[in-house]
Amino acid sequence: MQTNMGTIDRGVRVALAIVFAILIFTGVVNGWLAIVLGVLAVVFVGTSLIGFCPLYLPLGINTSGRPAGKGRV
Repeated sequence: MQTNMGTIDRGVRVALAIVFAILIFTGVVNGWLAIVLGVLAVVFVGTSLIGFCPLYLPLGINTSGRPAGKGRV
């Protein structure tokens, strides 16, 4: 699996996950919206850790700065 996420992309995702977590744990959002934001936060952190977003493949997006087809060595 090749990385397709750059540093800024990963940082933005982690920052959004933190904001979502704060909104949930402070009770600003609740119910189904809290569940959706919680799932998104987990997905954002997971994809940031591995540097790969499966949704980027069919859309042809690559923010890693590497040409397509070049994975980790």
